[in-house]
Amino acid sequence: MSAPKHPEATKSTAQRDAATAVVQHLQHAGHTTYWAGGCVRDRLLGLAALDYDIATDALPDQVLKHFPGATAVGKSFGVVIVPWDTWTFEVATFRQDHDYRDGRHPSRITFVTPEEDASRRDFTINAMFYDPINERLHDFVGGQDDIAARVVRCVGDANQRFKEDHLRILRAVRFATRFSFSLHADTEDAIRRHAQSVAAISVERIQTELTRTLMEAQHPGQAILIMEALGILNVILPEVSALRKQEQPPEYHPEGDVLIHTTMMLDAMQWRDPTLAYVALFHDLGKPVTATLDGERIRFNCHAERGAEIAETILKRYRFPTRFIADVTHCVRNHMHFIDAKHMRRSTLRRLMGAPTFLTELELQRLDCEASHGLLDIYDFLKAARAQMAAEPVLPPPWVNGRDILALGIAKGPAIGKWLRKAYDAQLEGGIESREDLLKWLKQKAT
Repeated sequence: MSAPKHPEATKSTAQRDAATAVVQHLQHAGHTTYWAGGCVRDRLLGLAALDYDIATDALPDQVLKHFPGATAVGKSFGVVIVPWDTWTFEVATFRQDHDYRDGRHPSRITFVTPEEDASRRDFTINAMFYDPINERLHDFVGGQDDIAARVVRCVGDANQRFKEDHLRILRAVRFATRFSFSLHADTEDAIRRHAQSVAAISVERIQTELTRTLMEAQHPGQAILIMEALGILNVILPEVSALRKQEQPPEYHPEGDVLIHTTMMLDAMQWRDPTLAYVALFHDLGKPVTATLDGERIRFNCHAERGAEIAETILKRYRFPTRFIADVTHCVRNHMHFIDAKHMRRSTLRRLMGAPTFLTELELQRLDCEASHGLLDIYDFLKAARAQMAAEPVLPPPWVNGRDILALGIAKGPAIGKWLRKAYDAQLEGGIESREDLLKWLKQKAT
């Protein structure tokens, strides 16, 4: 009996079969039709495709005719969305773009041959076509050779490609770091030459591309260093670029400056999550603006608080969701509090572990220590404490409320909140066993 297929493998196979059926349907109608772009690249790399784009010589109206449920989302650019089974596919007519007007959109297009279509694409590894019916690769730009050489190279003139669409600069870094490819010398030179044009990209597109790089790069810290070396980082994240020159006390940070420390943390992430990645990237942003020399060593008093303010400014600049901003800035602001974990009262420790961001903060603690002095005693202590409290709610519901405090004769006002906090701390400490005992304790303390 054969082993059952993994659900993800089944999903990938079903999607591939549906994409093949769309190609076959158009080919049977007499149209030259292929898979295009990333799915072809991933096939040659032995990877499961994330999605399937389809290119054809059928005009948009013809595609709409062949697929009654299809919708034209970019008809003027030859793009139609075609449903098949439970999947949808972007079907684009082979085209040539003309007269880019804003570093992103061409002012007009013409419908052309597959060879001409390949010549307008960004990188050779993304500019190939594959016929899944006849199992034939169509490579007009040398993409297969560049995959074998593990290199990201622009199609044609690199300067022209980046002038047409500035986002290609960020995409080049993402593809290079996702696959651990190098940048072709001409492509790298053109990136340096056009790095400042990244500032003209919309903030939403920068946000998406930066997040994808942090999530997809095999070594996201190296991706940040590549951006810094190419002049990109200073354009999109000057606050992070400023970390490069910030020295640290060697007895605590033998690894070097703050940027090296930060990128080491990113590379050491054991699981990928946008919140963790941005917390690691931003956690020491406050160091350059708080650095002082007291005669003994460099100090960074209140750098966590200042760093949280800077992180919030960046995240708002790139229009991240409000909840995401709150979580990242909380973790940045709070990351130095973990130093005192061994000496915290039980109630304070339970509040720390009860935060919805605690697992992110705990992982940050590990990364921060491993990328500096290497001491994990606080991290180990917190892991053990969390395991010890696993059988009980980390933050149980409070036993008393505001009405209980008022019943003790406490007047309305700030004193109510003060006594509620005292009561909850006493409950969390574990020495009081019931609501009734807590009310007796409050009565003794408050009256």
